[in-house]
Amino acid sequence: MSLKEILEKELLSAMKSQNDVRKRTIRMAISNIKLAEVEKRGKLDDTSIMALIHKEIKTRYETIEDAKKGGRDNIIKEAQAEIAVLQEFLPKPLSEKELIDMTKSVLKELNATSMREMGAVMKEMIQRVEGRASTDQISRVVRDLLQS
Repeated sequence: MSLKEILEKELLSAMKSQNDVRKRTIRMAISNIKLAEVEKRGKLDDTSIMALIHKEIKTRYETIEDAKKGGRDNIIKEAQAEIAVLQEFLPKPLSEKELIDMTKSVLKELNATSMREMGAVMKEMIQRVEGRASTDQISRVVRDLLQS
């Protein structure tokens, strides 16, 4: 079962249980997936869907930061609840050590030693990570290892 099908099934479950936060969050994720599919003119694979979910989580963290500045506790709690729902659909995240080890392995395989090869390393890493780390995290680790 694809991740999109899982989301759709969970949306029905949330509607039956009348869980508004879960229903709203999953509905938003499905809407973003469908929009991306229209833009791409084709179906998204699970890795692309996970990237969209990571993007939504990142947006929620930015919302939390802005809400903290404005002292809006209700918005913070709502965004945290939405993050919790979205994280259910992602695989267990890689630890920092696992990510570094995987990156070192890719660097060795591709014989990458300079920042010029960062694009090739990033492409390979994104495929291998399969949504278990954000693109920002991968980029930071690749950059650190290539510069050292």
